[in-house]
Amino acid sequence: MAKPNSPAFFILCFSMLCFLLHVSVSRSQQLLLPLTHSLSTTQFASTHHLLKSASARSASRHRHHRHHKAHRQVSLPLSPGSDYTLSFTLDTSPPQHVSLYLDTGSDLVWFPCRPFECILCEGETETQSSAAAAILANLSSAAAAVPCKSAACSAVHSNLPSSDLCAIANCPLELIETSDCQSYKCPSFYYAYGDGSLVARLYTDAVTLPLASPSLKLRNFTFGCAHTALAEPVGVAGFGRGVLSLPAQLAADSPQLGNRFSYCLVSHSFDSDRVRRPSPLILGRYDEKEKRRGGGGDEENDPTRYFYTSLLDNPKHPYFYTVGLEGISVGKRNIRAPEFLKKVDGGGTGGLVVDSGTTFTMLPAGLYNSVVAEFENRVGRVHERAREIEGNTGLSPCYYLNDAVASVPSLVLHFSGNGSSVVMPRKNYFYEFVDGGNGKKGKRKVGCLMLMNGGDEEELSGGPGATLGNYQQQGFEVVYDLEKSKVGFGRRECASLWETLNQG
Repeated sequence: MAKPNSPAFFILCFSMLCFLLHVSVSRSQQLLLPLTHSLSTTQFASTHHLLKSASARSASRHRHHRHHKAHRQVSLPLSPGSDYTLSFTLDTSPPQHVSLYLDTGSDLVWFPCRPFECILCEGETETQSSAAAAILANLSSAAAAVPCKSAACSAVHSNLPSSDLCAIANCPLELIETSDCQSYKCPSFYYAYGDGSLVARLYTDAVTLPLASPSLKLRNFTFGCAHTALAEPVGVAGFGRGVLSLPAQLAADSPQLGNRFSYCLVSHSFDSDRVRRPSPLILGRYDEKEKRRGGGGDEENDPTRYFYTSLLDNPKHPYFYTVGLEGISVGKRNIRAPEFLKKVDGGGTGGLVVDSGTTFTMLPAGLYNSVVAEFENRVGRVHERAREIEGNTGLSPCYYLNDAVASVPSLVLHFSGNGSSVVMPRKNYFYEFVDGGNGKKGKRKVGCLMLMNGGDEEELSGGPGATLGNYQQQGFEVVYDLEKSKVGFGRRECASLWETLNQG
């Protein structure tokens, strides 16, 4: 039998731990989960209010992408109306069900834990209560604090050496020197988002994704337990490129599930009936050819085929899914993207982030202005500019529309890679709604471009040059292939895809 302090003993323990995790995870090649949109129309007094909120938070999130401090800084200003939630169950008695925001722009899973204080959250907990149960009452008896001498503790503290972390945890020097600080807890950590932050501790416990098909239970899952937060009343399930993210922890034991995930966001155009439909989140692989809706035998001409582009490494923001953007076609005009959108430099500047938590796509000023100019040439010649609507919604340009709206040009995103061009459905970039007027004017139909100005190149230094928002991702299955380091897009009827996969 292996001695307690021998290398063989630790290998045996690690093998047993992996077995415990493995037996709780289905051997299936895929897991299907429903994503729920957090939009509640009761939160907004008008369409103007809804659009203004979404555009302001999109701009805030993109602006904070480029900020960097000595501590961990990610960009994630969460807001109702722009985010999708995922349900978790903790193995407590009785079990506690909590919904967290899905986010591909961060790499930590965390829960609000009682006692919980949320600073500057007046009213937010109430408005978001329909999207997520807010606070964990307690952890299970099996929950364990992560020790200071662990890879997870180092990761959450921006890769600070474990010797430093154990010293902060008051582990005696002689134990630090002999690597015997297992009984000392990982120190509390600070985690900052775009317009919020939190202080938490790391724990391991059993966590279940109850709505997964088949059901998924992860033992020894690592997560943050926050007792204090600033403007962040709801927890987050980080799906970014970090070791603490949900896909990374799943991939450590079940690569067939964790090395690839995708989601297909149901097209809603802020319609409350369509918002309520589940959007499929798929962990792992499935038979793409069989599950495609409308796929034919000619793959080259199949409108549902995937268009892939390679991921770019960002040394400053390694958790982002960054890709290269070559240009944008508006109608027949191909507008070339600036060079910094095609690559990422050593300082972390450049590329386009594919982000599940930002609502509207943000473009650098030069590229945005060129797109707007082309819209003005095509749409502005036919329709009156709606300047007042622009001020009320934060979107621009907007136009008053009549029955003839055929002048709206097509829009195509050209990603790096051969043939990696994605044609945007019109409803993904041009939002049409009826303006109720101000009492003096009657109701009028309005259309607004759903792309936003993200700032000039100098302002974008040190961070991504552009962000692809979730509104523009609607109606596509967006595939994150972590094993092959690429992102793909395939046109789908997402509601039908959910039904097809759920029946399978």
